[in-house]
Amino acid sequence: MNRKHPHKQAGSDGFCLPPDGMDNGRKFSLFAYTGGPRRKQRDSEEIAVVGRESSSAFERLVQEIREELAAGRGMTKQDAARYQEMLNRAVLGFEEDRHSMMALIQDLLSRRETAGITVPHASYAKLSEAVFAQVVGLDVLEAILKHREGLEEIQVIGCDIYEVRNGQVMLAAERFRTVSDVERIQQNLVLYNHDTLNVRKRWAEVRLTDGSRVTMTGFGFTREPTITIRFFRRHEQGLDWLCAAETATMNHAVKILLQSFVRCAFNLVIIGATNSGKTTLLKALAAVLPDEERIVTIEGRYELMLRRDYPEKNIVEYEVDEDDPKHSSNQAFKLALRQSPKRIIHAEIRDDDANLYVRACTRGHEGSMTTLHANQLEDVPDAITDMCMLDRRGMEPGRLRYRIAEWVTQVGIELAEIGGKRRIVRVAEYVCADGEITVRDLVRFDPTTGDWVQTGTLSPRAQGRIRRHCPADAALLVEAGWMA
Repeated sequence: MNRKHPHKQAGSDGFCLPPDGMDNGRKFSLFAYTGGPRRKQRDSEEIAVVGRESSSAFERLVQEIREELAAGRGMTKQDAARYQEMLNRAVLGFEEDRHSMMALIQDLLSRRETAGITVPHASYAKLSEAVFAQVVGLDVLEAILKHREGLEEIQVIGCDIYEVRNGQVMLAAERFRTVSDVERIQQNLVLYNHDTLNVRKRWAEVRLTDGSRVTMTGFGFTREPTITIRFFRRHEQGLDWLCAAETATMNHAVKILLQSFVRCAFNLVIIGATNSGKTTLLKALAAVLPDEERIVTIEGRYELMLRRDYPEKNIVEYEVDEDDPKHSSNQAFKLALRQSPKRIIHAEIRDDDANLYVRACTRGHEGSMTTLHANQLEDVPDAITDMCMLDRRGMEPGRLRYRIAEWVTQVGIELAEIGGKRRIVRVAEYVCADGEITVRDLVRFDPTTGDWVQTGTLSPRAQGRIRRHCPADAALLVEAGWMA
């Protein structure tokens, strides 16, 4: 107020404002001129402080809820494991588990004094929704997870997001606003799994019981933080499914051929690039195996999940850890061979276990199957030989290569992504005679016609084997032209 004229107010620009309805002119006031901006600054600072306090209160609340959720629940180890699984699935976008987590968060908030804590983002109507988004939500990934049909993998590199659907990789329309949002999701996942991702350990992995897996890396290990979420759908993936129009991995004639190879216990090797469908084909071929046969699977990570999808089958599943000698592939093979396996399904041949798999295939475990990274089928015997030679056992390379072609890689199958579909592009038989190895082509995919072309017939040795073991299949193959 103006001291001489109590009825006048000082304006923020230094002029005295008359009361309403009066127009006595404006007189300059140095006090008002210097005090107005300070008052404005003071008011804005007070508003900022209130905003920071509110934001800080919300962040403290979020941290309290996050820690309480991470503390775990359940009286038994099984209850605790189920609770942790629910937390992971909720973070990864499984709807039923997200509803359960929202209810739990609402319950935790109801027990706290939350008056005066405002929602920091206008997009959230309720405090519980804002808290949920921080401790469980996947931010922009949620828009991708709403459309799960065909979704196989989500790849995050810094702020960019890529989707893998039905084998095809595409840049997503959504992207993270900041790298901090990516790191928040990483910290939620490692916290709920009692793991760490920091400057001392710059990576972490989370795996769910359904086979879904999350691999994360942080600054310093990779140039930008990354998240890779790989989903494994639980459904029948037999050979008939791979013949269907929506998959078009093979046609009916190729199915008959592969089915016969499995029934007659040929040793198979599958090659192809990443995401070309090797694991899917391996699972489909496993569906053909007789239920009573003892099967052993050996993997670096559980991905085949054969026991889950084919519970009626006699399957023992190993998950190896090469960093732990007590649970390495070497130890797994030793134990597996003592468990009377008919066949061994090895998810992928690697350097450390190549010799072990070769010995298994040459010592009576016919009908075994594996995958391998190789450029073409002709390279397979050499690639496995090179891996076997790493342990310096001193075997002559040429002899070893011939032995591998004759007993380990009797049939080769090559996969590739063509025209948006995962296709079997080639099937061949490895024929060994007079010290020479011949890759005998049987099938090739013709991209111009979109169909498979028969390029040869089975060797006399393979035909005799099929006639001995599967007379019914032999008749089908003669009719299809694979056998004379």
